[in-house]
Amino acid sequence: MKAVRILGIDPGLRRTGWGVIEAAGNTLSFVACGSVMSDERMDAARRLNTLYGGLVVVVETYRPNEAAVEDIYVNADPRSALRLGQARGVALFVPSQAGLLVAEYAPTLVKKSVVGNGHGEKGQVRMMIRVLLPRAKPQSEDAADALAVAITHAHHRNAPVLRLAAGARM
Repeated sequence: MKAVRILGIDPGLRRTGWGVIEAAGNTLSFVACGSVMSDERMDAARRLNTLYGGLVVVVETYRPNEAAVEDIYVNADPRSALRLGQARGVALFVPSQAGLLVAEYAPTLVKKSVVGNGHGEKGQVRMMIRVLLPRAKPQSEDAADALAVAITHAHHRNAPVLRLAAGARM
């Protein structure tokens, strides 16, 4: 079975986590992970441009076949939600611009797929990343979360809804 390279993205304006895995059937392999950080002293446009440039480098370097982005969680602060939405827009745009299918997953589904509980804690996600991808050593929670997004996509990528969406793009 041919391996599929998957880019997972955990968007954030301050730090956007990314993780790349390969999936061949039920076998998952770690490729790389990290974070793209923006300077809080910059204006929003420059910060978004920094995220854009960093994600472009990730896509060009690791050449994924598909991508997955974590959806926005409900936030009580509308301003924070707006900023996260802007960063998420960049996270969706970069792989799409590269011609990749981009799937979106709710945070509760990501946690359920990796931890087995949709309300699992960040520490549980990191622990399961070490179990599922022993070579992975994410340096931040954002990178660990991005790997969790990629793993979720590996488990759900053949869902009928995603196949329909992929067909509509062709």
